[in-house]
Amino acid sequence: MTATPDDCLARNDWICGAYLSSRGQILLDAVLQHLRLTGLAVLIGLALALPLAVVARRWRWASGPVLAVTTILYTIPSLAMFSLLLPLYGLSASLVVAGLVLYSLTLLVRNILAGLRAVPEETRQAARGLGYGPVRLLLTVELPLALPAAMAGLRIATVSAVSLVTVGAIVGFGGLGNLIYAGMNTYFKAQVLTASVLCVVIAVVADLLLLGVQRLLTPWTRASRG
Repeated sequence: MTATPDDCLARNDWICGAYLSSRGQILLDAVLQHLRLTGLAVLIGLALALPLAVVARRWRWASGPVLAVTTILYTIPSLAMFSLLLPLYGLSASLVVAGLVLYSLTLLVRNILAGLRAVPEETRQAARGLGYGPVRLLLTVELPLALPAAMAGLRIATVSAVSLVTVGAIVGFGGLGNLIYAGMNTYFKAQVLTASVLCVVIAVVADLLLLGVQRLLTPWTRASRG
């Protein structure tokens, strides 16, 4: 009878401290790539979603097409999305970022638009009566009041992007998804569990950070609840 290996790596345990100590740099590189892909995709998505939501709010005829296109994009399966974008970006990190940006548009546009529509019309009229032009009205009145809904969409889009980054492993740019994919192929339990837990941790921390930013930017919501 053979003795049970003392090394948790040799036993292929799910929880293994030796894996963390021996693969620390690999895990760090995967986490950093995961954060870069997620952050870049969400920032670009926000930069595109904001003007789209403003256009949809200002001109009612544009609302239907904008919401329809972004919703259709969200329904495309991730593998199909990457395949459609492959001729444009090739097997690169840009392919993953572009796919995540398109997925984030639905969540961001809808929530920003909902926030803008929720601004009371009497508030707009009062601002116009004080001499506010369209740009000043948007920047100093409408967008600040739309922040709670917009931040809610940003939080959902960010957590969703953290999850979807892992699909980028199929083209070699999936952050922690690369480790999950490789671990599943080799049935490396510690690698699969560790990378999966780190994905969850990133999502939770990102959501909490954005929640904190939301509370700092919208102090009047705390006052109203009080």
